[in-house]
Amino acid sequence: MPPFDVRFRRFTSLNTTIRLREGQLKVRLSDLLEAAPSSVHEAIAHILIAKLYKKPIAASQSDRYRRYVSSEAVTRQAQQIRQDRGRKILRSPKGHYYDLEEVFETINQRFFHGLLGRPTLTWSAHAARRMLGHYDAAHNTIVVSRVFDRADTPRCAIEYLLYHEMLHLKHPVRVKAGRRCVHSREFQAEERLFPELDEAKEYLKRL
Repeated sequence: MPPFDVRFRRFTSLNTTIRLREGQLKVRLSDLLEAAPSSVHEAIAHILIAKLYKKPIAASQSDRYRRYVSSEAVTRQAQQIRQDRGRKILRSPKGHYYDLEEVFETINQRFFHGLLGRPTLTWSAHAARRMLGHYDAAHNTIVVSRVFDRADTPRCAIEYLLYHEMLHLKHPVRVKAGRRCVHSREFQAEERLFPELDEAKEYLKRL
């Protein structure tokens, strides 16, 4: 086994990397993991070495690491670090064809009785087709891909996408038995209430 060079860095997330360089295994870990128990450090070492040498990862080690980083305290710290260190590049909510603030208010009145607090709304920098939209809880921001800001985008598609991200506001990510629950049963039940759900999803498949 080559010698290790392990350093903790001020990353903006729970990054862990390992690279073989100049006869050394260079390991870089988020400083948020520095205070983790030794058992978690051992789990990280096992996972990183297994990935580097393309070996199976023991379920017990993977579970130990996942449970630690998914704990309420670490999740809260990670979110605070993203807020403090991360940089969110914001564009305008007003596009060439759709105004996200207008769409948000329409959806808010229609499905949430106007009670949902409006986060920062912004179009993405590029017309991404893989990441169509996301809610960034650390910066309380909904980002929508610019691929939707065009004349032939049906209104139901942009409304459904924003409705989906607004449900993330109403139903935050929960941790249950060490696992992150992003789309809870309540979330999925409310999502099915969108009247043009099938039409909107069919359009998204064609993008």
